[in-house]
Amino acid sequence: MKHDLLAVVRTTVDFPEFGIRAGDVGTVVEVYEDGEYEIEFCDPDGETRAQFALDGSQIRPASLSIAA
Repeated sequence: MKHDLLAVVRTTVDFPEFGIRAGDVGTVVEVYEDGEYEIEFCDPDGETRAQFALDGSQIRPASLSIAA
């Protein structure tokens, strides 16, 4: 699935090195030609918790359930 710039997405896997868990919500802030997406994760105050590139298979639209 392709995600647009500024789409709200959820992770499908944990990223403990960044403090991000499966199901955490982030925003697509860059779309790369190789199929990766730069995702920004913010805390409730709007401060960036983490920002890093994820493969398209590691995210899904936030509106979808994370249950398989």
